[in-house]
Amino acid sequence: MLPPSWHLIGALLVLAATAGDSTNKIILPQILNGGGIGGAIATAQGKHPSGSKTLAAGVVPNFGGAAGNGAGGGGGPVAGSGTGSTVVGSNGVIVAGGGANVPTSNLNIVVEEPEFTEYIENVTVPAGRNVKLGCSVKNLGSYKVAWMHFEQSAILTVHNHVITRNPRISVTHDKHDRHRTWYLHINNVHEEDRGRYMCQINTVTAKTQFGYLNVVVPPNIDDSLSSSDVIVREGANISLRCRASGSPRPIIKWKRDDNSRIAINKNHIVNEWEGDTLEITRISRLDMGAYLCIASNGVPPTVSKRIKVSVDFPPMLLIPHQLVGAPEGFNVTIECFTEAHPTSLNYWTRGEGPIIHDSHKYKVEATVGLPAYKTHMKLTIINVSSGDDGIYKCVAKNPRGETDGIIRLYVSYPPTTASSGIYSTDSHWSENGINNNYAYGGPDSTRSIYAQDKNKTQNPLLANGNANEADAESNGVTTRGHNPSMAIAWLFVVVATLLLTIRSAVGSSLSLSLC
Repeated sequence: MLPPSWHLIGALLVLAATAGDSTNKIILPQILNGGGIGGAIATAQGKHPSGSKTLAAGVVPNFGGAAGNGAGGGGGPVAGSGTGSTVVGSNGVIVAGGGANVPTSNLNIVVEEPEFTEYIENVTVPAGRNVKLGCSVKNLGSYKVAWMHFEQSAILTVHNHVITRNPRISVTHDKHDRHRTWYLHINNVHEEDRGRYMCQINTVTAKTQFGYLNVVVPPNIDDSLSSSDVIVREGANISLRCRASGSPRPIIKWKRDDNSRIAINKNHIVNEWEGDTLEITRISRLDMGAYLCIASNGVPPTVSKRIKVSVDFPPMLLIPHQLVGAPEGFNVTIECFTEAHPTSLNYWTRGEGPIIHDSHKYKVEATVGLPAYKTHMKLTIINVSSGDDGIYKCVAKNPRGETDGIIRLYVSYPPTTASSGIYSTDSHWSENGINNNYAYGGPDSTRSIYAQDKNKTQNPLLANGNANEADAESNGVTTRGHNPSMAIAWLFVVVATLLLTIRSAVGSSLSLSLC
């Protein structure tokens, strides 16, 4: 029999052997009572202290093992051999029974429970892509890993088995040095796949961790809820709408296609406008054009819709010169500027006569300007003569109305033999600053001949003050529409001629008398 001191030493050794126990370890005692632990895991129910859900017995096949005698369930960490019950401690530690003849060398073997080695990464993925979530575990042993969609309360996979009927879900695992990573695969991700995904290990107190899948959707403009091309009368108010879906919610911005500014009203002009609706008050022809609705949410691609705004108004005319003079034998061009939308029908007439068309006598041109509602009308009269005198009309018509403008053409008759500097293909009638409103060109010129004051008739014979009566008479030129200055000029010429004649006569008389 051992002395009392040896009993004390033995008690201290037992305390030292059990001092390191924790809830993360399962202690196999010297006295094993037999029976498997699979049943205890299979019947473990309730909730995780954190509020996460656990798998109940019978809900998921093979997730926890079978209870009973003999070999025990596959879900337990240790396979029992023999009979007896499984002992669960108050701290959640499972004490499993074993065979009666366990060698003493196997006593006090410590088996660690499974643990997560890494956090599940939060993933953001565009809709339509494929994604996988990884759950890494060490010391898994015979335990099982399950994936669940937390918000949908749906069990997706258990171990290698797919439980959900969703064909886009699959599971794989990857072996590493001391742990495995179980991957949940989701193909062709949909927006409804967004949410928390839970990875759970079927220990007695289930161990769980979460990862978040964020599904983003690029913007898409809904044509059925957005404005299309619009036609409006000038001075009316318009409202353009643009509706877009996506995740995150798209931001809508409006810009003009030509990058010009947007006139919200006469007091508010901006480079761009943000919002689902663009409202313009008292729209004008200057606001006509294409507007871009641009939707973006940070997920490429950014999308846009082009909305054309047409502003209708009746034609209007601008005539730079209503009185035009041209020398006989030259070409002259008269012109009108029109603005109209829809595009007007533009043509020329002579007085109330028929429409003038291209011919050997006339050349008709129309050039579209910028903006496109502007048109430059030109009529060139070739080799003008006295028969071309008169009134010409430019006419513009569209469904909103019509208008016309009048230009009066005068034909002048310069001398056939001109003094130096009077006529040239590029010269003006006067180089001394007189009558500079005229801009005559050569016979092939298309420059317009203008006069500012339509109450005065200018005579090109005054273009050079050196012209004299003898030149005019020798060329058979008949002057019309003389003004006082012309009469005075001719008077000076006549007086000078008379004085020279008298002087010559007096000189001759004196010389005869002296003789």
